[in-house]
Amino acid sequence: MQTQTPTTTPSTPSISARSSLTLDALAAMSLDELDALYRTATVSKTMHAADGALVGRMLAVRGLGGPLAQGLRRFAASRSFVWEGKSFQATSDTKGTGINRVSIPKALGRQNLFPFATAFGPSAIDGKPTLVLDYALDVNPSYIQAIHDEIREVAPGLFLGPAMWKGAGGKKTLVLWFALDSRLA
Repeated sequence: MQTQTPTTTPSTPSISARSSLTLDALAAMSLDELDALYRTATVSKTMHAADGALVGRMLAVRGLGGPLAQGLRRFAASRSFVWEGKSFQATSDTKGTGINRVSIPKALGRQNLFPFATAFGPSAIDGKPTLVLDYALDVNPSYIQAIHDEIREVAPGLFLGPAMWKGAGGKKTLVLWFALDSRLA
């Protein structure tokens, strides 16, 4: 898999500025800015680039704005938010596996839920190569199998991706943007 060469648009950080991107900086971006940044991000040359327990952050939910969106973004950054991130393990340069890490205090504690397979494939956003997280595994409930996640690297060790819902006929609809940071693991 070749790495795409990122370009800069007025709404995306320059290549040199990307090295200073953080989860907080991504969470401050609008849906349009996240989309533009994703479209110019790179695809890792190997599945091993995402290996490990990456710290996750939900960034923005489609259709939410104003105070509700700001409150949700603050909650997503707090220790009370149940989704902690994703853990990846490459099985080769082009394939791997992963699982979501969640924490439900006082109830179930930390859990590894909803495994996925990883492979490089075309993005549902722009058709360009991306790292696809496939939840269509028999161990997952059908509503989890209907999720389509994908990620690209926006800075060294920092990944951005859309979470989508697979509807009738396989049509994928954006639900939210999330990020994963290996630098915080």
